[in-house]
Amino acid sequence: MTFSRRSFLTLAAGLPLAACATVPPSPSRALPITLVDAFQGRTRGTGVFRAPLAGIERRFTADLVGRVRRDRLTVVEDFRYDDGQEDRLTWVFIRTGPGTWDGRREDTVGPATVVEDGREIRLTYQADFRSTEGVTRLGFADVIYRPSPDLVVNDAVVTRWGLPVGTVRFELRRA
Repeated sequence: MTFSRRSFLTLAAGLPLAACATVPPSPSRALPITLVDAFQGRTRGTGVFRAPLAGIERRFTADLVGRVRRDRLTVVEDFRYDDGQEDRLTWVFIRTGPGTWDGRREDTVGPATVVEDGREIRLTYQADFRSTEGVTRLGFADVIYRPSPDLVVNDAVVTRWGLPVGTVRFELRRA
């Protein structure tokens, strides 16, 4: 995603009014899920980034292809945004133990941490988003879950300087 520095200055002005939550809540009900179950194969998703205090809403679609080789999951994401921008990002996740993974993507700062507990997946990372006005570092705290057999949902709280500034909702179905 590309956001302007001005957009984030607008967000910062409204931070005192922002909700305190820096992680999304656990789903009230969810079917079993693992990172491999969620992302192996072809999926297609629709999503939206919202930063209400700044009046920002940015919709997107994405086609994902996930491949597993031993303890490595690679997920190629092709994004198309409602403003016409297109982007390709590739996650590489390495299993670090039972129910745990580390991940990297072209825009992440340090490793992403993944923890599976059977009913949800928690993914936390920081990413640098580039725009014509510079680079903006954001934090992401995601919960990924399966509310029904044919749907995977990724809800995220987006932070800047450790304070919540927005949310992402991304819904995926097998392609």
